[in-house]
Amino acid sequence: MENLTKAMFWEKAGDNKVRCDLCPHKCLISPGGVGACRVRKNINGELYSLVYGLVSSIAVDPIEKKPLYHLEPGSDVLSLSTWGCNFKCPHCQNWEISQTEPLERFSRRITPEDVLRYLKETKADGVSWTYNEPTIWYEFIFDSSKLIREETDAYITWVTNGFINEKPLRNIAPYIDGMNVDYKGPEEAYRMFGGHLDPVKKTITIAYDLGIHVELTYLIIPTVNDSERAINDFIEFVKSLDDEIPVHFTRFFPHYKMRHVPPTPVETLVRAYKRAKERGLKYVYVGNIIDERYNTTYCPNCGRPVIVRSVFSIVEYRISENRCVYCGAPIRIWRRSSR
Repeated sequence: MENLTKAMFWEKAGDNKVRCDLCPHKCLISPGGVGACRVRKNINGELYSLVYGLVSSIAVDPIEKKPLYHLEPGSDVLSLSTWGCNFKCPHCQNWEISQTEPLERFSRRITPEDVLRYLKETKADGVSWTYNEPTIWYEFIFDSSKLIREETDAYITWVTNGFINEKPLRNIAPYIDGMNVDYKGPEEAYRMFGGHLDPVKKTITIAYDLGIHVELTYLIIPTVNDSERAINDFIEFVKSLDDEIPVHFTRFFPHYKMRHVPPTPVETLVRAYKRAKERGLKYVYVGNIIDERYNTTYCPNCGRPVIVRSVFSIVEYRISENRCVYCGAPIRIWRRSSR
């Protein structure tokens, strides 16, 4: 069983089957079988990860690309991913790595110590588990994040669909500073993508309650989750939790198995943006369009622009000690000093 690592969060289920308890799918896996994510396998009645240390992508990105606009703005983050996902989104931009089994011949195998070394060599400010779903890389992320926390002051972020069970989330939460959760719309959209809405809302709520910095992305897809009801429900959920949670409405472009669906009209995105602002959300953005107005952070008190962004670069920064330089009102910015 070379290159295999015993999985966390599973139980025996009789007849040599196992029940994976990592995510809400709770896959019942027969001997020799794999879960919905394709990377957790039953071998002789025990569950193993097939991707421990198996890297599909490594890059250094601006943190704004995640997008995380309110976590260490302007910093650089070391981004890493593996293979597989526990969803089956037909529009996935990274389907080559998320919608396949682990492809060792296109991978690099590394250790947690390697991640620490890459972090130091690149002089990145933090690490982001991203590109594919970090939940299914749990064991490697846990070991690596624990080492990073012990050895550095780097921040650690997840870009995730939020489809993880409460126990593993709470277990790894001390090693997560920020999360961008992809909120996919109403329950009917989640069923189309291979998941459910309520567990994602629960993840967002738990992460927020645990003090993790949370930002939410809503990719607006025509005919799938672009109804006024769906967007209003999302806005009201965010407002019920905290009206200062940053929200990113993002433009859809045809991709993977949804090339027949047209791009999101810009008017739809602007309408969602304005509706969220009207309902009292303080930090609202529009992604995948080139328009500084909708990528700018405005002071919730005086309305002046305090962070102006051009694509993923900051061109103006008018915040001092997490306060607006114009009126002194507090601006929600997560920094390592607040950990």
